[in-house]
Amino acid sequence: MDPNPDLDRFDSRRSTVHAGQGMVATSQPLATQAGVAALRAGGNAFDAAVTTAAALNVVEPMSTGIGGDVFALYRTADGDVGALRSCGGAPADATPAAVRRRVADRRGIDPDAATMPHAGPLSVTVPGTVRGWERLLADHGRRSLAEALDPAIAYATEGFPVSEVIADMWTAAETLYTERDAREEYLIDGRSPETGETMRLPDLGETLQTIATGGPAAFYEGPLADRIVNAVRERGGLLAATDLASFEPEYVDPVSTTYRGAEVYELPPNNQGLIALEALNIAEELDAGSYAYGSADRIHYFAEALKRAFHDGHHYITDPEYEDVPPLASKAYAAERAATVSGRAGSVSIGGPGTPPEDSDTVLLTVADEDGNIVSFINSIFDHFGSGVVVPGTGIMLQNRGGSFTLDPDHPNRLEPGKRPFHTLIPGLVRFDRDDWAAFGVMGGYMQPQGHLQVLANLLDYDMSLQAALDAPRWRYCEGGSLAVEDRFPEGVLPKLARRGHDVRVRPSSAFGGGQVTRLADGVISGATEPRKDGSAAGF
Repeated sequence: MDPNPDLDRFDSRRSTVHAGQGMVATSQPLATQAGVAALRAGGNAFDAAVTTAAALNVVEPMSTGIGGDVFALYRTADGDVGALRSCGGAPADATPAAVRRRVADRRGIDPDAATMPHAGPLSVTVPGTVRGWERLLADHGRRSLAEALDPAIAYATEGFPVSEVIADMWTAAETLYTERDAREEYLIDGRSPETGETMRLPDLGETLQTIATGGPAAFYEGPLADRIVNAVRERGGLLAATDLASFEPEYVDPVSTTYRGAEVYELPPNNQGLIALEALNIAEELDAGSYAYGSADRIHYFAEALKRAFHDGHHYITDPEYEDVPPLASKAYAAERAATVSGRAGSVSIGGPGTPPEDSDTVLLTVADEDGNIVSFINSIFDHFGSGVVVPGTGIMLQNRGGSFTLDPDHPNRLEPGKRPFHTLIPGLVRFDRDDWAAFGVMGGYMQPQGHLQVLANLLDYDMSLQAALDAPRWRYCEGGSLAVEDRFPEGVLPKLARRGHDVRVRPSSAFGGGQVTRLADGVISGATEPRKDGSAAGF
């Protein structure tokens, strides 16, 4: 084991940030500052989380929005560990037969040959964000939803300079703008904004102001809800007013396991948190973290653990109200799966229905305050700019989470009315010791459990600082069976992995997600942010 690898090769040149009263870490500096301002104004970590997430809806709109879902995993100042899931299901009219007919009509094919669309109006599920924000603030915060929305409204109406990585993401997503409404809302004279260029989203600002004034009811009922429903149904979708009006968030019990003496918490199904936990358990059984940090052995055994967890999770994880999900996070099951690992790369299939693009992304933010609240918080519309359906004149981009369903009647994640889809989003929480907690996460579709595994191993097996744990080069197992890697691994490692049977592919850093970490220990709050993003960690 190599507990002190040469961190000079991790080249972000950032340091872990330390503070005494509060900390926010996220993927965009303006959003970070909005969260810090909420803390300074007397809010707690929950207030700062919602404020930051709302700001990200404006300054990183291809990744998140009020047309999507929201999840939180947290530890309160009172010591309670909990989770909020505000995730909508399929429309009540979304039967497999109805979807097949509409796909067949549009494509001119036999209905039996139709598959679930990954984007477009049929992929739209009920947005959970707005009611999720309000519920978390009402139950755990100190400030109002209107106060939390103030910075986002200002950024949308007054404008904000677009940051570098986000500008690149905006440009890469231009091909998604097939509709006039989307192009008018999110482009400037038909093009995406350039780095440093000021962007205004006045329609989105007006919508956020409507919600600030009227509360969640202004989104889920009344004129705005009617506009959302009309936008989907006019384009061939199945969302109805009753789907929006009946939606409510819920609190769920986190799932957990232990790794190297730490307790790791994740979200239960329909989220993919069990994949991260199973991978940790298999890796621990294999003693993957005992190998030298710069070795091919380390990557091989962690990757093999992850492959098996992916295979199991993609087969079983779904909405537990519709199908039982086995206890994939048990230590006994991990021992069985570890016994199938050898020194050669295994042939293990991964990828479920609606597999997201490898560069898909969302936003994760982490917040902690001096009272002891610590929050890992995720907001998402799934793919870049979600379904591609923008509600005209509102700036609302609707998510495409329904694209994760399948029309295969024998698959656990088959489409059913009201059912929640397999969800990639997993905020993370880890307890190192009784009063030593960290909120963390790594975004990017199926990169998420892989990122959780690697960042936690960096912290727990190799004793890295928070920032070094994010800076370190990453790998990812891909749906086609290849092992993608960044080009910063030590010389000789990649050929050794290839000799073990891995199909090694060097990919750009944008393929390896975006993470944040905030830690609360001994009265000091520490934070770190992803070097692959525009982000910042700031405290006071």
